[in-house]
This record gives sequence, structure tokens and C-alpha cells, in this order.
Amino acid sequence: MNNINYISAAFVELGKFMSQFATISAQKKTDISHNDLFFDAFKHQIKLANENNGWFTNENISFALNNWSNALTINNINTWIDKYNFNTKEPKKIAIIMAGNIPLVGFHDFLSVLITGHHVLVKQSSNDKHLLPILAKYLEHVEPQLKGRITFTEGKLENFDAVIATGSNNTARYFEYYFKDKPSIIRKNRNSVAVLTGNETKEQLKALSEDIFRYYGLGCRNVSKLFVPEGYNFDAFFNAVYKWHPIIHEAKYANNYDYNKAVYLMSEFDMLDNGFLMLKEDVSYASPIATVFYEHYKDIDGLKAKLAAEKENIQCIVNDCFKLNEVDFGSTQNPQLWDYADNVDTVEFLLKTSSKNY
Repeated sequence: MNNINYISAAFVELGKFMSQFATISAQKKTDISHNDLFFDAFKHQIKLANENNGWFTNENISFALNNWSNALTINNINTWIDKYNFNTKEPKKIAIIMAGNIPLVGFHDFLSVLITGHHVLVKQSSNDKHLLPILAKYLEHVEPQLKGRITFTEGKLENFDAVIATGSNNTARYFEYYFKDKPSIIRKNRNSVAVLTGNETKEQLKALSEDIFRYYGLGCRNVSKLFVPEGYNFDAFFNAVYKWHPIIHEAKYANNYDYNKAVYLMSEFDMLDNGFLMLKEDVSYASPIATVFYEHYKDIDGLKAKLAAEKENIQCIVNDCFKLNEVDFGSTQNPQLWDYADNVDTVEFLLKTSSKNY
């Protein structure tokens, strides 16, 4: 078995392990490798993750683990890596600075580094520090050849050859300066949008609510802005998203809703409000929690041009009315292995890094 095959096989086993935690009430299975050692330990880490970060509810952690367990099949991995040439490489140490906005948000980078044959040096966010280390230990038990290739650090990053760093626009400027002499992928703030025409079905609008509310809207793939035609009536939209109304009973979300509503009212901003979500007309892309911005458009062609010109601010475009890297309603938080953040091919970058002359 060559390197790519044994690493793929290890991640397939990890996906099976994750599948036990795909629902809030974890279900221990009998055919999972090393389960006696890791099942209860990982269950405890999920509890710690929730206690450390109130946004990491059991439901949202389970949702993330379910997505990864579905993604980590041998067919998906083979489809993902089939187009690349893994034959010529020299292993390097790749540093990853991870965000912490949603559970396991840096997992794809972690997977990409290992599957391309490199060693990984991980600096986690304090908001998401409990889940990945034990999953890494599981991988090492499944495939002992991975031992020594995975390192976590809380201190200064040292002795690495390239870096993948994710942060805000402000931290990205720091990253660009600090890592100017290293091959790098530096990710900044991005947001996702939906384009509505008024002809959407009730099912499509219900699916859109998943894109808006999953992870409380904290992910870059969450829809934070709507583009709607002039004269658009939001009644159908509000009816479709109503299934999410229990979210207002969750304290952290409710506090943000109350605060942002007070700011809007004191500033005398016009807004639409259904008691758990506010819609505000705004040209910005990044809306606060419990708020979705909207902007009117006159024609689809003009909107296409606008979105193309502002693509550096956009992660996903949800719609079914034109072809511009669009994502189906309800699918933003279910990316495939080959869906790269910021449309930057991480695997291609890592394979180039294998070259001594890179």
C-alpha cells in the first residue's frame, strides 16, 4: 500500500468513527476500530467543547461530525484526489493557523496536508481546541505511520516550510507580513449570499433557512445577505424560515438579537423583524448575528456583473437562476471534499510546496 492509500484508508476509518456521533445521542457501534479506547473519550471532548464555547451546541457539533463522516468515504476521497499527481513530492512541515467559528472548521486543511504526504503543525483557536487533537490520536492508532507527522502547538510557530492561515481581514494583514517569506494561503473574511427572484418554491426557501441559521450564521458559508428584485415581498421568506423560531430561546443568540435590535432602533434604521430574525437593507456583506442584510437588484445580468466584480468578498452564491459557482438551496454547510475555501485549491498548493524550488 503506497502512502496515499494508507492515509486514505485511515481517514475512512476516522469517518466511520465520527458516524457514531452524527446525532446528539451518540450511538456506539461494534465494528469501529479502537472504539473501547476512544468512544467515551471523544464523547467527553464533545462535552468540553460545548462547555468551552456556547456556540458549539451538541446539535451543531453533531451536524459537523455527520458531514465529515459522510464525506470521508473511499469513493469521495478517490474522486477528490484522482486529478492530482502525488508521485513527485518531498515532505515538508506545513503550519495551519485555524479559525474557531464553527466546529472543526480547519479539518479540511488538516486532511489536505496529511493526504499530500506532508507533516502538519497545528495552531488551534481557543474557541475550538477540544475535538481535533483526539481525532488526530485516533488516526495515529489506526495508522501508526502517521505518528510523528502531527504536532499541535499553543506557542509561536517555528520550523515550518509553508503556512495556511485563516482569520479576519485585520489578522490577515498581520499574517501576510509575518509569513511574507513563506509559501502561504492566507484567508480573510468572506460571506455567502443568496439571489432570490420571487419564484422560489416553499421548499427552496425552507432550505435557505438552513443556510442562514446553521451554526447561528457564524460560518463563512452561511448566507448573510439576500439579493432580491425591486418590489420583493418577504412574506413567503418569513413563513418559510419560521421553523427556526426556537433559536430565540438560546441565550447567546437571543442576547445578540436584543443588542442588534436596540442598535437599529436607536439609530432609526428601517428593518423587517419576525421576532427572531431581522432583515436590514444594507450594501455590506457581513451581517451581525440574528440579522440578514438585503439589497435590491434591477436585472440578473447586472447582478451577475456585480457579484463577479466583488467575488473576493463572497464564499458561496446560493441560487438557481444563473450559473456563477452557485450552490443549491440548503447546501452551503454541506461542502464536498473538492469544494475549496475561497476557491483556492489547497491540494495543488501543497503539492507545489513539495518541490524544492517552490
